[in-house]
Amino acid sequence: MLGYKKTYTLPFKFDIPNYSQAFLGETSAFGRWLKYRKRYFYILLRRQNKHEVFNILPSHNRILWINLSAPSLGDSLMDLSNRVMIRDKSIDLFTDKKNAILYDDDQVFSNVYVQQQKVDGLKYDLVIIDSYSTKSINIKSNLAPTTPFIGMFGYYNGPEVNRVLFSFHQMNHLLGYIKNEDDINSSSKVSLFISNEDKEIVKNIGLPAEYITIALGGEWKYRTYNQWDKIIEKLIANNNNLNIVLIGSGNAKDISEKLLKKMPLKNLFNCVDKFTFKQTAQIIKKSQVLLCCDGGLMHAANAVNTPIISLFTRLTPTMQLTENIVSFPLFNATDVNNISVKSILEEYSKFINYVGSHLQVE
Repeated sequence: MLGYKKTYTLPFKFDIPNYSQAFLGETSAFGRWLKYRKRYFYILLRRQNKHEVFNILPSHNRILWINLSAPSLGDSLMDLSNRVMIRDKSIDLFTDKKNAILYDDDQVFSNVYVQQQKVDGLKYDLVIIDSYSTKSINIKSNLAPTTPFIGMFGYYNGPEVNRVLFSFHQMNHLLGYIKNEDDINSSSKVSLFISNEDKEIVKNIGLPAEYITIALGGEWKYRTYNQWDKIIEKLIANNNNLNIVLIGSGNAKDISEKLLKKMPLKNLFNCVDKFTFKQTAQIIKKSQVLLCCDGGLMHAANAVNTPIISLFTRLTPTMQLTENIVSFPLFNATDVNNISVKSILEEYSKFINYVGSHLQVE
Protein backbone atom coordinates (compact mmCIF):
# COMPACT_ATOMS: atom_id res chain seq x y z
CA MET A 1 0.00 0.00 0.00
CA LEU A 2 3.07 2.26 0.18
CA GLY A 3 3.30 2.35 -3.61
CA TYR A 4 1.85 5.87 -3.53
CA LYS A 5 5.35 7.11 -2.58
CA LYS A 6 6.24 6.58 -6.23
CA THR A 7 4.19 9.71 -6.99
CA TYR A 8 6.82 11.93 -5.36
CA THR A 9 9.98 9.81 -4.99
CA LEU A 10 12.64 9.90 -7.69
CA PRO A 11 12.78 6.47 -9.37
CA PHE A 12 16.58 6.42 -9.67
CA LYS A 13 19.39 6.45 -7.12
CA PHE A 14 20.92 9.86 -7.84
CA ASP A 15 19.53 13.18 -6.63
CA ILE A 16 18.54 16.04 -8.94
CA PRO A 17 16.88 19.44 -8.34
CA ASN A 18 13.24 18.94 -7.39
CA TYR A 19 10.41 20.46 -5.35
CA SER A 20 9.32 17.26 -3.61
CA GLN A 21 9.35 18.81 -0.14
CA ALA A 22 7.15 21.68 -1.30
CA PHE A 23 4.82 19.17 -2.95
CA LEU A 24 4.53 17.17 0.28
CA GLY A 25 3.73 20.33 2.20
CA GLU A 26 1.01 21.36 -0.25
CA THR A 27 -0.75 17.99 -0.69
CA SER A 28 -2.34 15.46 1.64
CA ALA A 29 -1.17 11.87 2.01
CA PHE A 30 -4.67 10.75 1.03
CA GLY A 31 -4.54 12.83 -2.15
CA ARG A 32 -1.19 11.32 -3.12
CA TRP A 33 -2.46 7.80 -2.34
CA LEU A 34 -5.65 8.39 -4.38
CA LYS A 35 -3.67 9.66 -7.37
CA TYR A 36 -1.49 6.54 -7.28
CA ARG A 37 -4.43 4.14 -6.87
CA LYS A 38 -6.33 5.64 -9.80
CA ARG A 39 -3.41 4.98 -12.12
CA TYR A 40 -2.66 1.58 -10.61
CA PHE A 41 -6.22 0.36 -11.02
CA TYR A 42 -6.51 1.75 -14.55
CA ILE A 43 -3.47 -0.32 -15.53
CA LEU A 44 -5.24 -3.35 -14.04
CA LEU A 45 -8.48 -2.46 -15.83
CA ARG A 46 -6.69 -2.31 -19.19
CA ARG A 47 -4.91 -5.60 -18.36
CA GLN A 48 -1.50 -4.03 -18.72
CA ASN A 49 -0.04 -4.91 -15.31
CA LYS A 50 1.52 -8.17 -16.50
CA HIS A 51 3.24 -6.38 -19.41
CA GLU A 52 5.14 -3.82 -17.32
CA VAL A 53 8.93 -4.25 -17.35
CA PHE A 54 11.66 -2.31 -15.58
CA ASN A 55 14.70 -2.44 -17.86
CA ILE A 56 15.46 -1.65 -21.48
CA LEU A 57 17.26 -4.74 -22.78
CA PRO A 58 19.57 -5.28 -25.80
CA SER A 59 16.76 -7.38 -27.32
CA HIS A 60 14.45 -4.33 -27.36
CA ASN A 61 15.42 -3.20 -30.84
CA ARG A 62 12.08 -1.92 -32.19
CA ILE A 63 10.58 0.64 -29.83
CA LEU A 64 7.43 2.75 -29.85
CA TRP A 65 7.74 5.85 -27.65
CA ILE A 66 4.46 7.41 -26.52
CA ASN A 67 4.87 11.00 -25.32
CA LEU A 68 1.65 12.89 -24.60
CA SER A 69 2.23 14.53 -21.22
CA ALA A 70 4.45 17.42 -22.33
CA PRO A 71 2.20 20.54 -22.31
CA SER A 72 4.58 22.70 -24.38
CA LEU A 73 7.35 22.56 -26.96
CA GLY A 74 9.97 23.23 -24.30
CA ASP A 75 8.67 20.46 -22.06
CA SER A 76 8.67 18.05 -24.99
CA LEU A 77 12.30 18.89 -25.78
CA MET A 78 13.23 18.28 -22.15
CA ASP A 79 11.26 15.05 -21.71
CA LEU A 80 12.61 13.49 -24.91
CA SER A 81 16.16 14.80 -24.55
CA ASN A 82 17.34 11.37 -23.38
CA ARG A 83 16.49 9.72 -26.71
CA VAL A 84 20.13 10.19 -27.72
CA MET A 85 21.09 7.50 -25.17
CA ILE A 86 19.34 4.80 -27.23
CA ARG A 87 19.97 6.13 -30.71
CA ASP A 88 21.33 2.71 -31.74
CA LYS A 89 17.76 1.34 -31.67
CA SER A 90 14.90 1.77 -34.15
CA ILE A 91 12.44 4.11 -32.44
CA ASP A 92 9.09 5.51 -33.58
CA LEU A 93 7.45 8.40 -31.73
CA PHE A 94 3.73 8.81 -31.07
CA THR A 95 2.95 12.31 -29.85
CA ASP A 96 0.50 15.17 -30.29
CA LYS A 97 0.40 17.30 -33.41
CA LYS A 98 1.71 20.42 -31.67
CA ASN A 99 4.94 18.78 -30.50
CA ALA A 100 5.44 16.53 -33.54
CA ILE A 101 6.93 19.44 -35.54
CA LEU A 102 10.02 19.28 -33.32
CA TYR A 103 10.97 15.84 -34.57
CA ASP A 104 10.80 16.16 -38.35
CA ASP A 105 14.19 15.06 -39.67
CA ASP A 106 15.10 13.81 -36.22
CA GLN A 107 18.29 11.75 -36.05
CA VAL A 108 16.86 9.33 -33.47
CA PHE A 109 13.15 8.88 -34.24
CA SER A 110 12.63 6.94 -37.46
CA ASN A 111 8.96 7.90 -37.77
CA VAL A 112 6.70 10.37 -35.99
CA TYR A 113 2.98 9.57 -35.67
CA VAL A 114 0.08 11.67 -34.42
CA GLN A 115 -2.78 9.36 -35.48
CA GLN A 116 -3.40 5.96 -33.91
CA GLN A 117 -4.49 4.34 -37.18
CA LYS A 118 -1.04 5.00 -38.64
CA VAL A 119 0.49 2.77 -35.96
CA ASP A 120 -2.10 -0.04 -36.09
CA GLY A 121 -0.51 -3.32 -37.11
CA LEU A 122 3.09 -2.24 -36.52
CA LYS A 123 5.14 -4.58 -34.34
CA TYR A 124 7.43 -3.49 -31.53
CA ASP A 125 9.64 -5.16 -28.90
CA LEU A 126 8.95 -2.45 -26.31
CA VAL A 127 6.73 0.55 -25.69
CA ILE A 128 8.10 3.50 -23.72
CA ILE A 129 5.36 5.54 -22.06
CA ASP A 130 5.95 9.06 -20.78
CA SER A 131 3.78 8.57 -17.70
CA TYR A 132 1.15 6.20 -16.34
CA SER A 133 -1.64 8.64 -17.04
CA THR A 134 -4.92 7.11 -18.17
CA LYS A 135 -4.47 8.76 -21.57
CA SER A 136 -1.06 7.19 -22.20
CA ILE A 137 -2.06 3.77 -20.84
CA ASN A 138 -5.21 3.83 -22.95
CA ILE A 139 -3.28 4.56 -26.16
CA LYS A 140 -0.65 1.96 -25.33
CA SER A 141 -3.28 -0.73 -24.74
CA ASN A 142 -4.96 0.21 -28.04
CA LEU A 143 -1.81 0.24 -30.16
CA ALA A 144 0.23 -2.57 -28.60
CA PRO A 145 -1.94 -4.45 -26.07
CA THR A 146 0.48 -7.33 -25.39
CA THR A 147 3.81 -5.57 -25.95
CA PRO A 148 6.01 -5.01 -22.86
CA PHE A 149 6.07 -1.40 -21.68
CA ILE A 150 8.22 0.75 -19.46
CA GLY A 151 7.61 4.17 -17.93
CA MET A 152 9.74 7.30 -18.01
CA PHE A 153 7.94 9.30 -15.34
CA GLY A 154 5.79 6.27 -14.50
CA TYR A 155 3.82 6.99 -11.33
CA TYR A 156 5.90 10.10 -10.57
CA ASN A 157 3.31 12.84 -10.76
CA GLY A 158 3.23 16.12 -8.90
CA PRO A 159 6.55 17.56 -7.74
CA GLU A 160 8.32 19.91 -10.12
CA VAL A 161 11.67 18.53 -11.20
CA ASN A 162 14.53 19.38 -13.54
CA ARG A 163 13.02 17.55 -16.52
CA VAL A 164 16.23 17.24 -18.53
CA LEU A 165 18.17 15.70 -15.65
CA PHE A 166 15.20 13.48 -14.80
CA SER A 167 15.06 12.34 -18.42
CA PHE A 168 18.73 11.36 -18.59
CA HIS A 169 18.98 9.84 -15.12
CA GLN A 170 15.85 7.77 -15.63
CA MET A 171 17.10 6.46 -18.97
CA ASN A 172 20.43 5.63 -17.33
CA HIS A 173 18.51 3.75 -14.62
CA LEU A 174 16.43 1.81 -17.17
CA LEU A 175 19.59 0.86 -19.06
CA GLY A 176 21.18 -0.53 -15.89
CA TYR A 177 23.33 2.47 -14.89
CA ILE A 178 25.70 2.36 -17.84
CA LYS A 179 27.09 5.79 -16.83
CA ASN A 180 28.05 7.32 -13.51
CA GLU A 181 26.38 10.36 -11.97
CA ASP A 182 28.96 12.90 -13.14
CA ASP A 183 28.85 11.64 -16.71
CA ILE A 184 25.07 11.97 -16.81
CA ASN A 185 25.06 15.44 -15.27
CA SER A 186 27.71 16.72 -17.69
CA SER A 187 26.08 15.28 -20.82
CA SER A 188 22.43 16.10 -20.10
CA LYS A 189 21.03 18.64 -22.55
CA VAL A 190 18.18 19.04 -24.99
CA SER A 191 18.77 18.43 -28.69
CA LEU A 192 17.04 19.68 -31.82
CA PHE A 193 17.91 18.62 -35.34
CA ILE A 194 17.47 21.32 -37.98
CA SER A 195 17.08 20.35 -41.63
CA ASN A 196 19.28 21.72 -44.42
CA GLU A 197 16.14 23.24 -45.92
CA ASP A 198 15.46 25.27 -42.77
CA LYS A 199 19.12 26.31 -42.59
CA GLU A 200 18.93 27.53 -46.18
CA ILE A 201 15.75 29.52 -45.51
CA VAL A 202 17.43 31.32 -42.60
CA LYS A 203 20.57 31.89 -44.65
CA ASN A 204 18.50 33.73 -47.26
CA ILE A 205 16.68 36.05 -44.82
CA GLY A 206 19.42 38.65 -45.17
CA LEU A 207 20.32 39.02 -41.50
CA PRO A 208 23.65 40.65 -40.64
CA ALA A 209 26.72 38.49 -40.07
CA GLU A 210 26.75 39.27 -36.35
CA TYR A 211 23.75 39.89 -34.12
CA ILE A 212 22.11 39.09 -30.81
CA THR A 213 18.54 37.83 -30.41
CA ILE A 214 15.80 38.87 -28.01
CA ALA A 215 12.73 36.68 -27.51
CA LEU A 216 9.57 38.72 -27.03
CA GLY A 217 6.19 37.67 -25.68
CA GLY A 218 5.23 34.68 -23.60
CA GLU A 219 2.38 32.37 -22.76
CA TRP A 220 1.95 33.68 -19.21
CA LYS A 221 2.05 37.30 -18.04
CA TYR A 222 4.35 36.54 -15.12
CA ARG A 223 6.85 35.08 -17.62
CA THR A 224 6.50 37.88 -20.20
CA TYR A 225 9.02 40.70 -19.76
CA ASN A 226 7.68 44.17 -20.52
CA GLN A 227 10.86 46.24 -20.57
CA TRP A 228 12.77 44.90 -23.57
CA ASP A 229 12.48 48.36 -25.18
CA LYS A 230 14.58 49.83 -22.36
CA ILE A 231 17.10 47.02 -22.71
CA ILE A 232 17.40 47.63 -26.46
CA GLU A 233 17.75 51.38 -25.95
CA LYS A 234 20.60 50.91 -23.45
CA LEU A 235 22.38 48.25 -25.51
CA ILE A 236 22.40 50.35 -28.67
CA ALA A 237 23.38 53.47 -26.74
CA ASN A 238 26.45 51.56 -25.55
CA ASN A 239 27.17 50.12 -29.00
CA ASN A 240 25.43 51.68 -32.00
CA ASN A 241 26.86 48.96 -34.26
CA LEU A 242 25.03 46.24 -32.37
CA ASN A 243 22.47 44.34 -34.46
CA ILE A 244 19.42 42.97 -32.64
CA VAL A 245 17.02 40.40 -34.07
CA LEU A 246 13.60 40.14 -32.45
CA ILE A 247 12.06 36.66 -32.33
CA GLY A 248 8.91 35.13 -30.90
CA SER A 249 5.63 33.45 -31.76
CA GLY A 250 2.19 34.91 -32.49
CA ASN A 251 1.74 36.15 -28.93
CA ALA A 252 4.66 38.56 -29.50
CA LYS A 253 3.48 40.05 -32.79
CA ASP A 254 1.75 43.12 -31.34
CA ILE A 255 4.64 43.68 -28.93
CA SER A 256 7.21 43.66 -31.75
CA GLU A 257 5.17 46.01 -33.95
CA LYS A 258 4.74 48.53 -31.12
CA LEU A 259 8.41 48.30 -30.27
CA LEU A 260 9.53 48.89 -33.87
CA LYS A 261 7.13 51.81 -34.21
CA LYS A 262 8.63 53.33 -31.09
CA MET A 263 12.21 52.52 -32.12
CA PRO A 264 12.56 52.49 -35.94
CA LEU A 265 16.24 51.59 -35.89
CA LYS A 266 18.21 50.31 -38.89
CA ASN A 267 19.96 47.69 -36.76
CA LEU A 268 16.72 46.24 -35.36
CA PHE A 269 15.34 43.26 -37.32
CA ASN A 270 11.89 41.78 -36.82
CA CYS A 271 11.57 37.99 -37.21
CA VAL A 272 8.61 37.61 -34.85
CA ASP A 273 5.90 35.19 -36.04
CA LYS A 274 7.52 34.85 -39.46
CA PHE A 275 9.31 31.52 -39.17
CA THR A 276 8.75 28.03 -37.80
CA PHE A 277 10.10 27.00 -34.41
CA LYS A 278 13.03 25.17 -36.01
CA GLN A 279 13.83 28.06 -38.34
CA THR A 280 13.76 30.38 -35.35
CA ALA A 281 16.12 27.97 -33.57
CA GLN A 282 18.49 28.34 -36.51
CA ILE A 283 18.29 32.14 -36.19
CA ILE A 284 19.20 31.70 -32.52
CA LYS A 285 22.05 29.36 -33.43
CA LYS A 286 23.62 32.03 -35.62
CA SER A 287 23.31 34.70 -32.92
CA GLN A 288 25.91 35.57 -30.32
CA VAL A 289 23.50 35.35 -27.38
CA LEU A 290 19.78 35.08 -26.67
CA LEU A 291 18.06 37.34 -24.15
CA CYS A 292 14.83 35.67 -23.08
CA CYS A 293 12.45 34.52 -20.42
CA ASP A 294 12.16 30.88 -19.45
CA GLY A 295 10.30 29.21 -22.31
CA GLY A 296 10.49 27.21 -25.51
CA LEU A 297 12.97 29.47 -27.30
CA MET A 298 15.30 29.34 -24.30
CA HIS A 299 15.32 25.54 -24.64
CA ALA A 300 15.93 25.93 -28.38
CA ALA A 301 18.99 28.05 -27.57
CA ASN A 302 20.21 25.35 -25.19
CA ALA A 303 19.76 22.77 -27.94
CA VAL A 304 21.83 24.73 -30.47
CA ASN A 305 24.50 25.79 -27.93
CA THR A 306 23.83 29.53 -27.97
CA PRO A 307 24.56 31.35 -24.67
CA ILE A 308 21.52 32.73 -22.88
CA ILE A 309 20.71 35.62 -20.59
CA SER A 310 17.52 34.21 -19.14
CA LEU A 311 14.85 35.48 -16.78
CA PHE A 312 13.21 33.00 -14.42
CA THR A 313 10.30 33.12 -12.03
CA ARG A 314 8.72 30.54 -9.70
CA LEU A 315 10.97 27.81 -11.07
CA THR A 316 14.61 28.57 -10.26
CA PRO A 317 17.33 28.31 -12.94
CA THR A 318 18.59 25.04 -11.42
CA MET A 319 15.20 23.49 -12.23
CA GLN A 320 15.49 24.32 -15.93
CA LEU A 321 19.19 24.41 -16.83
CA THR A 322 22.03 21.89 -16.82
CA GLU A 323 25.72 22.40 -16.17
CA ASN A 324 26.88 22.31 -19.80
CA ILE A 325 24.80 25.37 -20.77
CA VAL A 326 26.45 28.79 -20.98
CA SER A 327 23.91 30.87 -19.10
CA PHE A 328 23.62 34.14 -17.22
CA PRO A 329 20.36 33.63 -15.31
CA LEU A 330 18.28 36.00 -13.23
CA PHE A 331 15.47 34.99 -10.89
CA ASN A 332 12.51 36.58 -9.15
CA ALA A 333 10.15 34.49 -7.06
CA THR A 334 6.89 35.93 -8.40
CA ASP A 335 7.25 37.75 -11.75
CA VAL A 336 10.03 38.35 -14.29
CA ASN A 337 8.97 42.00 -14.46
CA ASN A 338 10.43 42.45 -10.99
CA ILE A 339 13.86 41.87 -12.53
CA SER A 340 15.46 45.26 -13.15
CA VAL A 341 16.81 46.57 -16.43
CA LYS A 342 20.07 47.27 -14.62
CA SER A 343 20.55 43.66 -13.53
CA ILE A 344 19.91 42.38 -17.09
CA LEU A 345 22.48 44.82 -18.47
CA GLU A 346 24.94 43.65 -15.82
CA GLU A 347 24.47 40.05 -16.98
CA TYR A 348 25.02 41.20 -20.58
CA SER A 349 28.31 42.76 -19.48
CA LYS A 350 29.27 39.44 -17.89
CA PHE A 351 28.50 37.75 -21.20
CA ILE A 352 30.74 40.23 -23.08
CA ASN A 353 33.54 39.54 -20.60
CA TYR A 354 32.97 35.79 -20.99
CA VAL A 355 33.27 36.05 -24.77
CA GLY A 356 36.40 38.18 -24.48
CA SER A 357 38.11 35.78 -22.08
CA HIS A 358 37.29 32.76 -24.24
CA LEU A 359 38.55 34.48 -27.38
CA GLN A 360 41.84 35.16 -25.59
CA VAL A 361 42.12 31.51 -24.58
CA GLU A 362 41.53 30.38 -28.16
